[in-house]
Amino acid sequence: MPTWGLIAEMTVGTGDRKHVEAYVLTHVEGSYDEALAELEGRARRFTPEHPRNPKRRRLFRNGDGLVLVIDGSWQSYSARFTVAELLEDSAAPTPKREREPQPEPADAVPPRIPPMPSAAPTRYADGVPVKPTWLGRSDLP
Repeated sequence: MPTWGLIAEMTVGTGDRKHVEAYVLTHVEGSYDEALAELEGRARRFTPEHPRNPKRRRLFRNGDGLVLVIDGSWQSYSARFTVAELLEDSAAPTPKREREPQPEPADAVPPRIPPMPSAAPTRYADGVPVKPTWLGRSDLP
């Protein structure tokens, strides 16, 4: 199943410092139509920082996405929303591989657990055993 990136390119800043920046809003797994429907819902709810007092808001569908044009008192601002298939991601988490269960043979014998020593272990003056009881057990990893 393909992974789709929902991308927003929007006007940021004001005056001479106004420019366009791109952001990945989210990723959607599923069909192209499902991703486009999710993108349209996000574009309809989108409220940018500028303009502060919008006078008119228009949302257009265009090929692989949508264009939102908002007219302010002095200037217009735009945001382009695009659906694009994710082909590569250098920071993607590595998928966890589940261990396949290994069938146990019918004649498998459970590992033998050695009996605990019956004699009291030799201890130091403070009561700590000289040789730990787990030392030498073959059933421990």
